[in-house]
Amino acid sequence: MDNHTIIGAMTALITPFKNGNLDEECYYKLIQRQIKNGIDAIVPVGTTGESATLTHEEHRICIEIAVEACKNTKVKVLAGAGSNATHEAVGLAKFAQEHGADGILSVAPYYNKPSQEGLYLHYKEIARSVDIPVLLYNVPGRTGCEIATETIIKLFRDCKNIYGVKEASGNIDRSVDLLAHEPRMVLISGDDAINYPVLSNGGKGVISVTSNLLPDMISELTHLALEGNYKEAKKINDELYNINKILFCEGNPIPIKAAMFIAGLIPTLEYRLPLCPPSKENFAKIEAVMKKYNIKGF
Repeated sequence: MDNHTIIGAMTALITPFKNGNLDEECYYKLIQRQIKNGIDAIVPVGTTGESATLTHEEHRICIEIAVEACKNTKVKVLAGAGSNATHEAVGLAKFAQEHGADGILSVAPYYNKPSQEGLYLHYKEIARSVDIPVLLYNVPGRTGCEIATETIIKLFRDCKNIYGVKEASGNIDRSVDLLAHEPRMVLISGDDAINYPVLSNGGKGVISVTSNLLPDMISELTHLALEGNYKEAKKINDELYNINKILFCEGNPIPIKAAMFIAGLIPTLEYRLPLCPPSKENFAKIEAVMKKYNIKGF
């Protein structure tokens, strides 16, 4: 691995709100808690961070807070910097670089349904606009757009700072396919349910929703797997099965924010419409499952 890789246990950080506004103080504290519990990188303003409903100013503030919180630590900032408009994605990427982010995570452009050639040109433009590492983000269930294996490999080979992909299709076959055809690529799991299978197949890390709540367990699981201790890693993965499952009982980040509120890690449970709190039934289910885990506070 070289300087163009950000790997290991990474958290897709939630974005806390208070009275409808970004809760900057809480956001900073959440990042400090992640650092304290062994996480290798923070991923602000991704899907879990409700980036789709943040203003551009809020998006930028979240990146700045993450960089400030991780200053003088070994924890890196992989900033969410994607958009369905290439010029906006380029602008966010440049902002992230200028303000100290270690790399960017760039989601496939949503809604537009570009061709594979359009995706290639989109990412090539982003990659050449910055010098920091770029991690592609394939999540077709969200974007309605899948980055084909061939396109990912072509971008990896043609753009020196595109170092890999966060694979969040939920399809383990995709991970096998990618690494079988380009073993030099960094593959990051984007689905907590299959973190262990991806890591044991050669993945180099995870970007986790569950680690908002249990950063210590996700960190240990990831590091054990990267050290080749698959037996112990699988044991932790199995322990996490129930919480991983319940945290996706509704659309992410609805359940994880509810869990963070139940755990006392965020003072208010607020979302941006069209997201709203989980049903009473699901809230009770989340609360019940959480009782099985030791959730560390601040």
